[in-house]
Amino acid sequence: MAPVNDSSEDLVVGVDSGGSGLRVALAEAASGTVLETVSSREPVRTGPGGISAGHFLEQVLPAVAALRARAGARPVAAAAVGAAGMATLGDELRAGLPGALAEAWGVRRLALAADAVTAYAGALGQRPGAVVAGGTGLIALGTDLTSWRRADGWGHLLGDCGSGAWIGRAGLEAAMRAHDGRRGGSAALLGLAEKLFGPAAGLPGVLYPRTDRPAVLASFAPEVGRCAAADPVAAGILARAGAHIAEAAEAACPVEPGALVALTGGLFKMGEPLLAPLRTALGELLPRARTVEPAGDPLAGAVTLASALADGTLRLPEDPSLLRVFNTKAA
Repeated sequence: MAPVNDSSEDLVVGVDSGGSGLRVALAEAASGTVLETVSSREPVRTGPGGISAGHFLEQVLPAVAALRARAGARPVAAAAVGAAGMATLGDELRAGLPGALAEAWGVRRLALAADAVTAYAGALGQRPGAVVAGGTGLIALGTDLTSWRRADGWGHLLGDCGSGAWIGRAGLEAAMRAHDGRRGGSAALLGLAEKLFGPAAGLPGVLYPRTDRPAVLASFAPEVGRCAAADPVAAGILARAGAHIAEAAEAACPVEPGALVALTGGLFKMGEPLLAPLRTALGELLPRARTVEPAGDPLAGAVTLASALADGTLRLPEDPSLLRVFNTKAA
């Protein structure tokens, strides 16, 4: 029988909170092996104080209680939370979660991270390199294990270059150029745009009032991908997108030879029409880096952080906005 103070059976909790909902994993502290996960499609609310700690706890505490009950109510040694908006909207979480989770679970160490950090940890673990997370938006995050380097992630008006929204907007611009008879237009993209959104002249009225414009723009990106094999304008858009993505990776990646680069997120499911020019651009800009497949997703990254906290092996650097570690005491 293991001693009473033996920690070999401790658990860790990882949480991934984003715009499409929330996921929670319970894992073995020693190995990081996930025992069970649960998910909610209800995103954590954002209020005047930023991301709501109260609404977060309303969802997470019952979920973890049920998970722990099925795992034998073993101690929780550490937890890690990755949340979209943590860098700019995480003050309420940073103020409220350490005490609340210490009281609820007796958790001793807690990491609160931006979702880009948990995406990094999921993809590369605790190795130096860079991760490009691409979807509707796009951000690159890299580290030499001393500090973090961020590139882009500035939203569809100021950046997110090469993202789904960027590709979709460029495709719709090419459609409007074809509608007007201007150079650089694509009749194929015009036909697809009108099929999806109606007559081209009415597109501004359809698009501009939308509060979810980035997502609407990104919804056209797959059409650009489907046209690329036969349409040089669409192929050119994806070539420029690949160059932008590679530039973000270059800006974030450590300069040491052998640094790893991973691509994660739904954008890269577009496949070869985007990946082929992206590989070419990465080879030109980062010839000494090695591109690898991501090992896991952001929830796996949260578990990686929590497990490293539990056994004192966290190597990823702390940062006031990207990754904060709290030493907690149960009430």
